[in-house]
Amino acid sequence: MPKRILQGVVTSDANAQTITVSVERRFTHPVLKKTIRKSKKYRAHDENNTYKVGETVRIIECAPKSKTKRWEVYAGAKAEA
Repeated sequence: MPKRILQGVVTSDANAQTITVSVERRFTHPVLKKTIRKSKKYRAHDENNTYKVGETVRIIECAPKSKTKRWEVYAGAKAEA
């Protein structure tokens, strides 16, 4: 099974080797036919504390690194905005 890759914006880099990434998804409501925006936060492993708040990054699924971290920053992760 392939690993999921998500793109989002860094919302926090306060913790060591961890960033919080907000990923937004858009879909059409089944009844109202209106475009809905939902966002979810993921905690991702950032080995060298490279990324700062406001940057767009890609994250990929990985084996659990801690209680809350199941994602890591994808190599060459700075996404074109």
